Amino acid sequence: MSKVPMDDALLDHLSHLAKLRFSGEERDLIRRDLERILDFIHTLEHVDTEGVEPLTYLSDRTYLLDSPEEQVLRQDLVEQPPSISHQEALKNAPGKDSDYFRVPKVLDKSS
Repeated sequence: MSKVPMDDALLDHLSHLAKLRFSGEERDLIRRDLERILDFIHTLEHVDTEGVEPLTYLSDRTYLLDSPEEQVLRQDLVEQPPSISHQEALKNAPGKDSDYFRVPKVLDKSS
């Protein structure tokens, strides 16, 4: 049994926030997966990190070196992207209106 219960109300709330719908066996699988994730996070809360330095990079290599030959990352250069016309940009758009992309309404101002 999970240390962190995933009740129907919480699952419904998370589903609503994620704009997802689950039913039947799929809902049970999602509930079990979320309970396992929450259990793992609960376990991590009890790990002793006293004296552990925060991780800055995933590698021991230094990324900001003086010599360009020693650089691990590419130089951060500003480049002009290729320009395309309005017609080219809208050519494969799923919805368009004159010179604009049409997108579904996301926010409901009534709430």
